[in-house]
Amino acid sequence: MRFKAEINIMPRKELLDPQGKTVAQSAGQLGIPGIQSVRIGKHISMEVEADSQKDARQQVEDACQKLLANLIMEQYEITRLEALA
Repeated sequence: MRFKAEINIMPRKELLDPQGKTVAQSAGQLGIPGIQSVRIGKHISMEVEADSQKDARQQVEDACQKLLANLIMEQYEITRLEALA
């Protein structure tokens, strides 16, 4: 079976996000009021081949932990995992 996964990878909350801070500061300078805080991360969409949803989740977890996220500086969340027709 084929599964589609959606993953969000964000800087850990306890770490400074300099890119997000720059965007938040620049918003006011560009006339976009009200933006107080910005955190910038990655959104990843992937398809995996697996025998079951449990196996697909394990494959996605392995990819996140070993390849996609720097676990020292980032945290990840699998926001969606569904079978494709």
